[in-house]
Amino acid sequence: MRCYAQAILDSGIPLDNHVVVSGIGCSGRVAGYMKIDSYHTTHGRAIPFAIGLKLANPNLAITVFSGDGDLAAIGGNHLIHAARRNVDISVICVNNFNYGMTGGQLGPTTPFGARTSTTPYGSPEFPFNFPYLLAASGANFVARWTTIHVRHLKRDILYMFGKPGFSFVEVLAPCPVGFGKLNYIAEGLDEMLLYKERCVIADGIPLDELGIDLRADQPIYVGRFVDRDLPPYKPVRLEDIK
Repeated sequence: MRCYAQAILDSGIPLDNHVVVSGIGCSGRVAGYMKIDSYHTTHGRAIPFAIGLKLANPNLAITVFSGDGDLAAIGGNHLIHAARRNVDISVICVNNFNYGMTGGQLGPTTPFGARTSTTPYGSPEFPFNFPYLLAASGANFVARWTTIHVRHLKRDILYMFGKPGFSFVEVLAPCPVGFGKLNYIAEGLDEMLLYKERCVIADGIPLDELGIDLRADQPIYVGRFVDRDLPPYKPVRLEDIK
């Protein structure tokens, strides 16, 4: 949240033009802490709410700030279609690999083999690879950082404010109570140290290599993975498509 707040201050965009929209979950409380126009929406509906705001006032710098459960599960359909349309909004997804607020259940980003309260013997499912998914859907900008990469994260949030089209930054974050304690990273600092030891900045690496496996001693790739200039969405009148 501090990276987002600092990026707002450095953006040169008037505070009255910044809007943050959040869904339900641990990171959803961000909307209540920011001294800008903010909207705490229903579960999974942050993106369509943000799209409505953007269509009503295209001059707004709109950021969706929510978690992996809210954005990739109940809100997953909204996520991929907003990217497909290349709607001019920014999305910050705090990924802690589980439903942290409701008891640490399996979610769509839980790594294969990781234990949760609903998969005590390890997840039998492969998770979403967010950068791959969003790139395939049509997003103009896609990056991934962790909570230890604060300078890179703030830089890319600031970059999103000026990037036309759909922009997405995944932020890997600790959840020591819901996820960490079942996966031998019971303290927030333990997961931060894991990221320090295993993260590799690899801008432009092939997207299908960006899956995350916390069990194996292999790199966790972070960086900027997509930066292109496809035309952003704009409303079209019927007479324009005849």
